[in-house]
Amino acid sequence: MRRAVLLSAACVLAAWSIPAMAQVSDNVVKIGVATDMASLYSDINGQGAVVATQMAIDDFGGTVLGKKIELLTGDIQNKPDVAATLAGRWYDDEKVDVILGAGGSSSSIATENIAGEKKRVYLATDPASSDITGKLCNPYTVHWTYDTAALANGTGSAIVKAGGKTWFFLTADYAFGYALERDVSDVVKKSGGTVLGSVRAPLNTSDFSSYLLQAQGSKAQIIGLANAGGDTINSIKQAAEFGIVKGGQKLAGLLVFISDIHSLGLERAHGLRLTSAYYWDLNDKTRTFAKRFAQKFKGKMPTMVQAGFYSAALRYLQVVKEAGTDKAEAVMAKFKSEKWDDPVFGPSYIRVDGRNVHTMYLFEVKAPSESKGPWDYYKLLATIPGEEAFRPLDKGGCPLVAKK
Repeated sequence: MRRAVLLSAACVLAAWSIPAMAQVSDNVVKIGVATDMASLYSDINGQGAVVATQMAIDDFGGTVLGKKIELLTGDIQNKPDVAATLAGRWYDDEKVDVILGAGGSSSSIATENIAGEKKRVYLATDPASSDITGKLCNPYTVHWTYDTAALANGTGSAIVKAGGKTWFFLTADYAFGYALERDVSDVVKKSGGTVLGSVRAPLNTSDFSSYLLQAQGSKAQIIGLANAGGDTINSIKQAAEFGIVKGGQKLAGLLVFISDIHSLGLERAHGLRLTSAYYWDLNDKTRTFAKRFAQKFKGKMPTMVQAGFYSAALRYLQVVKEAGTDKAEAVMAKFKSEKWDDPVFGPSYIRVDGRNVHTMYLFEVKAPSESKGPWDYYKLLATIPGEEAFRPLDKGGCPLVAKK
């Protein structure tokens, strides 16, 4: 009788454990990394994003809820149609549970739209446009790393306070550039500054001469570079050739990554102010992650976006484990229900609009004489609490906020 009771109890316990296991669709958790593998943003995300995501999977143990974790990768080429096609195929045919990425803002917005239609999870680790958690928000998207509002409240605000009152923008001619110019312009005007004009340059431009000449001719104190990656690098290099900084105007790199500084060198880049969610030498946790990443990725320190891939993948797996399922609705509810201490971004939480809120930092690029060695590029000027860095919840126009 005793054996029968014990056997019965064991069967009950086993039965209780089955539903949690059965909640993993297709008996595997699939993570898709959709990013720029070869174009102008590949140093920002690219293969480094894949490495960072695999690190998160390995750190989690390679399984969740007893099921294998698989990683898929795809090159979206920073093209919205390519990103949308890839996202649709992954969600429908490949049964991908979550997509991380997806390159520039236009391709990321295309991915966000597909995620909303398919009701599947999308963690926007790459893009900048604050519209992702504004008018374009949906219940299945989290904007993970940074956005144009935080860049404006960091770099833009600091430069105006330091005396940069008149601005002219050199803007990337797509969704990211428009959002960045808009958000920084708003901060400049609210701070008592003036925007004298702007010019838009096509994405991945090799020759910025005509655009820089217009900026130079504006006589603005500050030329705001509302671009990123290779476009930022080329803008700064060619501005030096035109003697723009020597002539008294200053460049404001409104979205600058450590990979950009590494490419430019401190001789060209020193004095630039920038806002970032992550720097490898901030604290023991950031240094630990960065050194592990560098060992796996050609000795390079991670950009804030690559750190974002690690953070997002690791948190997603934790949430799936806690929720007991990879179903999108349960995962998103769990994401937004609690705060956590992120290993690279520190204390974090996700708002109803999908904005991941965490501390941002204002840095200045060191002079060559100040650097103590390879990748020692930044000095910290200010720590910006997440509530101050990111746009207030009720100011973005997200329909989810109105419903809430």
